[in-house]
Parts: sequence; C-alpha cells; structure tokens
Amino acid sequence: MKSFIRLGATLGLVGSTLLGTVFLGNVPVLALPEQQIKEKLDAVPVYLITNDKGIPLSRTLSEGQNGQKGGASVTDVYLSHQEAQAFITELRNVKGKDPKMEELVKSVQVTALPLGVIYQQLQQTKNQPNRLVFAFKPGDQDIRGAMDLLRQSGQKVEQFKSVPVFAVRFAPDKGYVSVNLTANNQRLIPLFLSKQDAQGLLSQVKQKNPKADIQVLEVDGVIDALQKKNDEWLKQVVLVPSQESREYIIRTQPNNAPKTPATNRNNSRPPAAPKK
Repeated sequence: MKSFIRLGATLGLVGSTLLGTVFLGNVPVLALPEQQIKEKLDAVPVYLITNDKGIPLSRTLSEGQNGQKGGASVTDVYLSHQEAQAFITELRNVKGKDPKMEELVKSVQVTALPLGVIYQQLQQTKNQPNRLVFAFKPGDQDIRGAMDLLRQSGQKVEQFKSVPVFAVRFAPDKGYVSVNLTANNQRLIPLFLSKQDAQGLLSQVKQKNPKADIQVLEVDGVIDALQKKNDEWLKQVVLVPSQESREYIIRTQPNNAPKTPATNRNNSRPPAAPKK
C-alpha cells in the first residue's frame, strides 16, 4: 500500500512518543470477523503527517527507546487533527534545520484516514520482521481526563500508555448504557474517544441512575474483547470519534459522516435517552 511506504525521515524533533503495538497478537478464533472489527474502527478518523504525495513521515528511534531496537522506524498517528496540525507548525518553526529537512517540511500536511485501515495494515504485517509500527497520540485533553477519572476511582496513575476510551455505566456493578440510534431505532453501546462526549451522556443517565459513572478503558482492551470474546452485546459496540473529528468529517465529507449516536455537530450528547 503506497500510503504506508516509509519515507525514512527522522522527525523526532518535538514531542514525546507513545508507542502502540495495538491490535497485534495471534488470536486463533475471532469473536467478530476481522471485517466487522475493521468496520467499527472505520468510524474513527485518525491523522498522519504526510508529504505532498500522501506518504506518511516516519522517524527513527534511538536504542532502547520505548523498548524498541535502535534504528526502528515509527509513524505517528494522531487522534486530533488540531494537534497534528500544531505539530506541523511547531516543526516548521524549529531553527537550524538542514536544507533537506527545510525543504521537506514545506510540503508536509495532515492526512486523515480511518483507524480501520491502520488496523488492517497491522494485522497483515504482524508476522513480518519489518512490521509496521505506529505511535498513537491521543488528544492531551482526553489523556488528562482519563487520568483524572482513574485517580478519582482511587487508582494511582502517573501516565496513560494507550488510547483512552470512555464508557458510561448505570453503576460500577451494572452494565453499559445503550442509546437509540434514531435512524433505524437500533440500540447501540457507545464507547467514546472523548471524555466530554461521555460526560454528556452521563449527565442524562444520572437523572434516573445517581450511581452512574464513566469507566476508562484502553483501546487495546476493546480490540482484544472484539477479537476474543463471544459475547452478543459486543455486536452493539460502536466507537464514537470526538466532536472535533465529527466536525472534520462533516466539513470535508458531508455525505459520509459516520452514523454514530453522537454525530450532531452542535451537541456532543447522543440524541436519544438511554435505556437499560
């Protein structure tokens, strides 16, 4: 796939790295077919820094960085279009770049693609010695939100090493909240990539269920459950991208906005009341 050919540029100039070998692993039996898992992930846009030909830029890790061997190449994957664009701006403002780098950064851009495409590429290359490696970069606000919730629950956390997912429960000892997708009256269980969206649903649920809360999950665990568990309710799970990403989809592809419970660009909350 041309868009995943490594350019080989070293761009480790700004920011930290969160390595994600998410979605990898040998799973003999799938609870959901891989195509269905990919379709669920396709609802979430992610953002890569690419050159003018659409080829993602990669950077080389130093020996031992994030547990990788020296010389390994990694491609950053942003969950926030704004933060990907901010990185480009910061990169262009770095002083003292060599002439080749100076010319390269003039043409870089943010390119969006479905998360399911990355999942598919990882699955296809997982047994190859030079498999694809990505560094997933969730939005800073959602990382802070996930850590705050974990601390409020009594956990001691210093960092969050995955992509956070937020699920609303009727209570800590009860199941996840489902909502009505008004287009076809299908009930779905939203797993939010944004704490703010989860908070919007929680405020509705708490009116009748005071013990309702938000559980912080890791996208690794969600994918693992979809791959391994044979639970019927998993078919109802839908990943809801952040409002920023929903607005980006509507702005760039008005006829292809994902049909999730929270696609209303003016309201971060799902349109229908929750149901047990």
